[in-house]
Amino acid sequence: MNLASAFVPIWILTAVGYAACRWGLLGEAAASVLGRFVFHLAMPAALFLALSRMPLSAFAGRSLLAFGVSTAAVVGFGWAGASRLFGREPGERPIWGMAAGYVNSANLGIPIATQVLGSVSFLAEVVLLHVLVVTPVILVALDRHRDPHGRVRVRRIASLPVRNPVILASLLGVACSAAGLQPPSAVAAPLTLLAGAAVPAALVALGASLHHTAPSRAEPAELAEPAEPAEPAGPAELAAISALKLVAQPVIAYAAGLALHLSAPQLLAVVVCAGLPTAQNTFIYAQEYGVAEAVANRAVVVTTTLSLATVAAAATLLG
Repeated sequence: MNLASAFVPIWILTAVGYAACRWGLLGEAAASVLGRFVFHLAMPAALFLALSRMPLSAFAGRSLLAFGVSTAAVVGFGWAGASRLFGREPGERPIWGMAAGYVNSANLGIPIATQVLGSVSFLAEVVLLHVLVVTPVILVALDRHRDPHGRVRVRRIASLPVRNPVILASLLGVACSAAGLQPPSAVAAPLTLLAGAAVPAALVALGASLHHTAPSRAEPAELAEPAEPAEPAGPAELAAISALKLVAQPVIAYAAGLALHLSAPQLLAVVVCAGLPTAQNTFIYAQEYGVAEAVANRAVVVTTTLSLATVAAAATLLG
């Protein structure tokens, strides 16, 4: 399998979702229904299974620190810069930062790591960092925006893992891993089937959302009024996100890796993983919370299209 082939299924399934919605095969609410299916069912199943089978000893090391520095720097800059540079509202800023720095470590990361690095061991660390650190921070910020008065309540934040299926499934998976427990086959088998639907359903939902840039749906009563702008993300905004994701993050990861005296294979792993495109989870979270959907879906498509050049350059220069 060559490097480009890892991207082909992503483009095809996104195009399928767009075409199916354009031809009226899935109905007007397709993007919303598929997005909720992924967020509440398929993604939690996939995260639980992945983390329950992953040894916690993987969550350590200088390589992960270098990657974490690049993620924090880019997400933080995007989060802050979204307001100053593009006038984004508070509820949209976490999604903007996520679009700039949250990498696609699942469906694209696995084949690319296998092809370029020959191993997915470091990718496992990246997944742990995302679901245990980055995702809770993003979801807490989005949950704060959901409050009509924008308040942060300790009780509400403490109950977030119970109310949010992504965080709950991640914590349960880590707990099972720490205790050395594996779900019985009667539980694991249906979860495996459900988890297998997460990536394709998310990509079809992404494609459907590109046809309906502002999907009509009844918002839950507790949601604050979405701050989605009338116009979708413009070329300048997408260029800024792409530059942060595909240029700044790998460069920062490379600099941090040099400062931490990583070996050549470690440095290659850190830079390649930092150069992965925006994860489709960004769109799923944006859709679930009703903010910055136009930014999220276009960022995923554009960075996925362009990231092949970044990953190939890293493999050529550092491999």
